[in-house]
Amino acid sequence: MAYNEVVHESLPSSRLRRPFNIDWILFASAVLVSIMGLVTMNSFSSGDTHFEKQLVFLAVSIIVFFGVSLIDFRFLRRTSVVVSIFVFAFLLLLALFGLGKVAKGAQSWFSFGGFSFQPSDPIKIALIILLAKYFSRRHIEIRHIRHIIVSGVYAFLVFILVLLQPDFGSAIIIFLIWLGMVLVSGLSKKHLALVFLVGLVAFAGAWQWGFKTYQKDRIVNFFNPLQDIHGSGYNVFQAIVAVGSGEALGKGIGYGTQSKLKFLPEYQTDFIFAAYAEEWGYIGVLLLFLAYGVLVWRIMANAYRGETNFEILYGAGVAIFLLSHFIINAGMNLGVMPVTGITFPFMSYGGSHLVTEFLAIGILMSMRRYNRPAHKDAMKNEFLGI
Repeated sequence: MAYNEVVHESLPSSRLRRPFNIDWILFASAVLVSIMGLVTMNSFSSGDTHFEKQLVFLAVSIIVFFGVSLIDFRFLRRTSVVVSIFVFAFLLLLALFGLGKVAKGAQSWFSFGGFSFQPSDPIKIALIILLAKYFSRRHIEIRHIRHIIVSGVYAFLVFILVLLQPDFGSAIIIFLIWLGMVLVSGLSKKHLALVFLVGLVAFAGAWQWGFKTYQKDRIVNFFNPLQDIHGSGYNVFQAIVAVGSGEALGKGIGYGTQSKLKFLPEYQTDFIFAAYAEEWGYIGVLLLFLAYGVLVWRIMANAYRGETNFEILYGAGVAIFLLSHFIINAGMNLGVMPVTGITFPFMSYGGSHLVTEFLAIGILMSMRRYNRPAHKDAMKNEFLGI
């Protein structure tokens, strides 16, 4: 009997007839964070169309979320499927160097008329799926250094293409996804030290031959963001002013002077957290962090109930992906992280990253929908790679 047949015979008929099996707390948390971003965008100066466009992006993302939650994503356990997805995503990144649109110094976008698409967003999901599949088949022997090296090669192939665009922010996220998934897979302390040593050497090489001058300036500003407030440190300085001026209760929706008067650059993308904090204050920031904490908690709770190690590792990878974006974006808005162009998940303006984020949790909902106690034949297939 085929694997899919075993699964469907094992599931109760009422479960099979149910069109959705959604974690509504997770979904509501994601939508709430998105609405907080929308409200902040709507308070920008007149003539700004970010709110209207983001509303359309959110509607499309929600449709994607529910659409993919209906798909039986257990086919992702097949090695051939996972490799095909990764190769296709990798080729998209390669195609950027010939067909991509240059914006703000980076060749990171495909442009189709009025529509733009950034492949570095969905490639993160492809990498999570690949690493989840790889580690789920080798969890017993994961402490062997060769699996760290092989998985690192997969991540490095993506990392280097994204870095060459150059998109330093997305390259950091790709590295953190790999590092985080290696850690949750059971890396020894000795290998952990080796990973950081390799990372240090790679960083030194990138600093010497890879980073642009403006990227070096951003990293230097990590240690002293106020050293050049009229030049490379201007963005960080204005973000700190915006966050601090919000005080406890904020200036009120529509009264954030830093964003409305456009002192705060990229207030709809990189620095939307600062724009939000100025209008909503510390209380609003606490509510935002609470909503995001609930979102990550529900992702981990659903991952923990995964049918096999693949589902568990996929959910952990999604949590690492979103937390990396959250921590770095909030950090750079508060002046404790370098400015890297990383968006705030579910909140910043942009269709590519928003659709990708709802796609990621939509796949998790599909896994939740078909979740059941692991069948011994399914587990056998998982580790044999069938």
